[in-house]
Amino acid sequence: MYYLLLYDLVDDYLVRRAPLRDEHLALVRAAHERGEIPLAGAFGEPIEGALLVFRTPDAGVVERFVRSDPYVAHGLVTRWRVLPWHEVLTAP
Repeated sequence: MYYLLLYDLVDDYLVRRAPLRDEHLALVRAAHERGEIPLAGAFGEPIEGALLVFRTPDAGVVERFVRSDPYVAHGLVTRWRVLPWHEVLTAP
Protein backbone atom coordinates (compact mmCIF):
# COMPACT_ATOMS: atom_id res chain seq x y z
CA MET A 1 0.00 0.00 0.00
CA TYR A 2 1.15 3.51 -0.73
CA TYR A 3 0.64 6.50 1.56
CA LEU A 4 1.26 10.14 0.76
CA LEU A 5 2.67 12.33 3.50
CA LEU A 6 1.94 15.97 2.72
CA TYR A 7 3.64 18.79 4.58
CA ASP A 8 2.59 22.44 4.54
CA LEU A 9 5.61 24.58 5.38
CA VAL A 10 6.28 27.94 7.05
CA ASP A 11 7.00 30.91 4.78
CA ASP A 12 10.64 31.16 5.92
CA TYR A 13 11.24 27.42 5.55
CA LEU A 14 14.42 27.77 3.47
CA VAL A 15 16.06 29.91 6.15
CA ARG A 16 14.91 27.86 9.13
CA ARG A 17 15.69 24.40 7.71
CA ALA A 18 19.49 24.84 7.59
CA PRO A 19 20.33 23.61 11.13
CA LEU A 20 17.84 20.72 10.84
CA ARG A 21 18.42 19.61 7.26
CA ASP A 22 21.09 16.94 7.88
CA GLU A 23 19.00 15.26 10.57
CA HIS A 24 15.86 15.39 8.41
CA LEU A 25 17.66 13.99 5.36
CA ALA A 26 19.23 11.20 7.44
CA LEU A 27 15.73 10.20 8.55
CA VAL A 28 14.48 10.22 4.95
CA ARG A 29 17.50 8.28 3.67
CA ALA A 30 17.15 5.64 6.39
CA ALA A 31 13.48 5.12 5.44
CA HIS A 32 14.50 4.97 1.78
CA GLU A 33 17.13 2.32 2.51
CA ARG A 34 14.47 0.25 4.32
CA GLY A 35 12.30 0.49 1.19
CA GLU A 36 9.65 2.65 2.89
CA ILE A 37 10.16 5.90 0.91
CA PRO A 38 10.65 5.53 -2.84
CA LEU A 39 10.13 9.26 -3.55
CA ALA A 40 10.33 12.48 -1.58
CA GLY A 41 10.77 16.17 -2.26
CA ALA A 42 9.60 19.74 -1.83
CA PHE A 43 7.27 21.51 -4.24
CA GLY A 44 6.34 25.02 -5.26
CA GLU A 45 8.31 28.07 -6.33
CA PRO A 46 8.97 29.36 -3.75
CA ILE A 47 8.77 26.13 -1.78
CA GLU A 48 5.40 25.81 -0.06
CA GLY A 49 5.19 22.13 0.81
CA ALA A 50 6.68 18.68 0.60
CA LEU A 51 5.49 15.25 -0.48
CA LEU A 52 6.91 11.98 0.76
CA VAL A 53 5.62 8.78 -0.79
CA PHE A 54 5.65 5.77 1.52
CA ARG A 55 5.25 2.15 0.48
CA THR A 56 4.27 0.17 3.55
CA PRO A 57 1.38 -2.04 4.70
CA ASP A 58 1.03 0.04 7.87
CA ALA A 59 0.16 3.77 8.08
CA GLY A 60 1.75 3.71 11.53
CA VAL A 61 5.16 3.71 9.82
CA VAL A 62 4.33 7.11 8.33
CA GLU A 63 3.04 8.50 11.61
CA ARG A 64 6.19 7.34 13.44
CA PHE A 65 8.27 9.09 10.79
CA VAL A 66 6.36 12.34 11.37
CA ARG A 67 6.82 12.13 15.14
CA SER A 68 10.59 11.78 14.70
CA ASP A 69 11.01 14.42 11.96
CA PRO A 70 12.89 17.50 13.24
CA TYR A 71 11.04 19.70 10.72
CA VAL A 72 7.79 18.83 12.50
CA ALA A 73 9.26 19.04 16.01
CA HIS A 74 10.75 22.49 15.37
CA GLY A 75 7.68 24.02 13.73
CA LEU A 76 8.75 24.16 10.08
CA VAL A 77 5.72 22.05 9.20
CA THR A 78 2.48 23.95 9.83
CA ARG A 79 0.22 21.04 8.90
CA TRP A 80 0.71 17.45 7.85
CA ARG A 81 -1.59 14.73 6.64
CA VAL A 82 -1.34 11.11 5.62
CA LEU A 83 -3.46 9.92 2.72
CA PRO A 84 -3.77 6.38 1.36
CA TRP A 85 -2.89 6.39 -2.31
CA HIS A 86 -4.58 3.91 -4.62
CA GLU A 87 -2.16 3.74 -7.51
CA VAL A 88 -3.41 2.76 -10.94
CA LEU A 89 -0.16 3.00 -12.91
CA THR A 90 3.41 2.20 -11.90
CA ALA A 91 6.63 2.86 -13.78
CA PRO A 92 8.32 -0.27 -15.13
